[in-house]
Amino acid sequence: MVLIENKKARIRFTLVEAYSAGMELTGGETKSLRAKHGSLDGARVVVRGGEAYVTGMTIPPYQMKNTPNGYDPERPRKLLLSKKEIASLAEIESKKGLTVVPLEVYNNRYIKVRIGVVKGKTNIDRREDIKKRESNRDIERVMKNKKR
Repeated sequence: MVLIENKKARIRFTLVEAYSAGMELTGGETKSLRAKHGSLDGARVVVRGGEAYVTGMTIPPYQMKNTPNGYDPERPRKLLLSKKEIASLAEIESKKGLTVVPLEVYNNRYIKVRIGVVKGKTNIDRREDIKKRESNRDIERVMKNKKR
């Protein structure tokens, strides 16, 4: 079940590769995410010191009055990945033209994040995607009317 999604990433980038990772969260952050509060706009994955972190992800407090002092909703959150995955992400991060961004946060007993290695789209690519989407809608509309 998808809790929050980075919709702009699907528009701006082309997905090259995807990973699934756990996240190190506090109890209040977990409750807030399960209530579908949070944002992935502007978030990205950074590899530093042999560990991967999500930066720019916003998780508001679950209950404002019960929030601990000094709670930062945009703090970097550690990703739980294997050493091989972290090494490959570090290698990808160093390549020019590729970025690692979180695509969605989902729940399957544990809260996990799906991260993707993406490449930026040009305006021409975006226009082609829009044309494909519109043509598929037209085809579906015609097929739906034929069945009746």
